[in-house]
Amino acid sequence: MKAIAYQKFGNTDVLQTVEETKPAIRSNEVLVKVKAVSINPMDWKIRKGEMKLMSGSRFPRHTGVDFAGVIEDTGVAVTNFKKGDEVFGVVKNTMKDGALADYVAVPGTLIWKKPTAITFAEAAAIPIAGAAATTALQKMGKINPGTSILINGATGGFGMFLLQLLKDRKAVVTAVTGTKGIDYAKQWGADIVLDYTKADVLTQNATYDIVIDLSGKMGYSKAKRIMNRKALFLNPTPKPVQIPASFLNNLFTNKKHVVILSAASTPHINLLTSAIGNGLQVEVSRRFPFDKVVEAYQYAEKGGVTGKVVIELD
Repeated sequence: MKAIAYQKFGNTDVLQTVEETKPAIRSNEVLVKVKAVSINPMDWKIRKGEMKLMSGSRFPRHTGVDFAGVIEDTGVAVTNFKKGDEVFGVVKNTMKDGALADYVAVPGTLIWKKPTAITFAEAAAIPIAGAAATTALQKMGKINPGTSILINGATGGFGMFLLQLLKDRKAVVTAVTGTKGIDYAKQWGADIVLDYTKADVLTQNATYDIVIDLSGKMGYSKAKRIMNRKALFLNPTPKPVQIPASFLNNLFTNKKHVVILSAASTPHINLLTSAIGNGLQVEVSRRFPFDKVVEAYQYAEKGGVTGKVVIELD
């Protein structure tokens, strides 16, 4: 089968198309014929060696974490899925495994039935970004009518889900995005939209109860300027050193720095699929074929992507 692998840390030029043996499945696993794989920032952070403390440094390595496809085979212990089921899910080890291949073997606990109303590409876009958004929602705690929330970098995959999940919470949500994301931010539920190419959110004389930095460019030190007393700063893109540092710093300030670490699980997916049934939109702004994987990552890594980028397989 075809797969994408790399033999050293680096930029997109290290990605190679290779021939590998179709994976064998264990009793608790399923074999999925992959139809689509979503691109996430963690893909290139791992590939560039930025997360080697967690991912390790053994090669060859594979890429792509969340996927959608059709079940080809099931292990004897898997009773809730059968051959031919359309599913979506995540690889077992998000730091080391990869879904960008013709077939992927994963535990039956890490896949879910694809909603019939969405495409394989849309389903592949859900698990990682969607689970991060639901985790962020939980970390926000009680949201009262009028709670002021700032989402910086609001119209990527994470922001797409978070904005829509916040819609019914009656918070006052300010979204910071680029010019091409303005209409999407409004459509997904933002009350106020700032175009970062024309205005600096740090100089708007507004303060917030919750600030979440999805762009990774603001940081806690800058965010403190626009945080109310007892406000939360949610950080979904922490550097390894920031994880323990945030706990220590929080002992001495009422403006809390909260690190978000998430993993796709059934409660997250159930919430998201229920929301999809009630109208939540999954925007796949660009689709690339398998033979354009390098171009797909180059496009995604430039930033400014609205919604998600997905690679489709035959």
